[in-house]
Amino acid sequence: MLSIFGQVYWYYANMKKDVLTHFTFAIALFTLITVFKGWLELTYLAFWIGGIIGTLLPDVDYLIHVYVLNPTDSESQKTSSLVSQKQFGKTWDLLTRARYGNSELLFHSVLFQILFWLFTFLVITSSGSLLAKGIVLAFSLHLIIDQASDLIETGTLEIWFKKMPFNLDAKQKKLYLVGNILLLIIFSSFL
Repeated sequence: MLSIFGQVYWYYANMKKDVLTHFTFAIALFTLITVFKGWLELTYLAFWIGGIIGTLLPDVDYLIHVYVLNPTDSESQKTSSLVSQKQFGKTWDLLTRARYGNSELLFHSVLFQILFWLFTFLVITSSGSLLAKGIVLAFSLHLIIDQASDLIETGTLEIWFKKMPFNLDAKQKKLYLVGNILLLIIFSSFL
């Protein structure tokens, strides 16, 4: 039991750049929304809890890939082995390194993102749940950050468009990312 706590402590003490980046942007967005909307009472805590859930939820995509979609792949088996050994830090490193070459992730694709924007619109405009609104905003933000990271680190968003029946040039892909940022701002203003 103490070993598990040690692994968890090590993981959080040595938080990776990716996790830190996601939470930094989520905290900034949620702070701006909270201040501008005047949501300074405890009743709005559900919005922040949704933000935490929504920030973490897109990373489930890696687990779906490892355990459901591609369990026989050598990288998936290596990941499963690390998880069973409770080596969470090494598991995270392996998953984040593999992300750049993995076009089979469900959530990290343009098609999913477009469908999720429709879902986000429905939740923001028709749900009274602050928890749900926090989840969809943070989830959308997470995907945008992943796209921006991919663009900065690899110079392209090719992996996101891999399964699309059309091709966009580099400028159009950058415009797509800018459009996503604008959608996030617009949806945040609907709250």
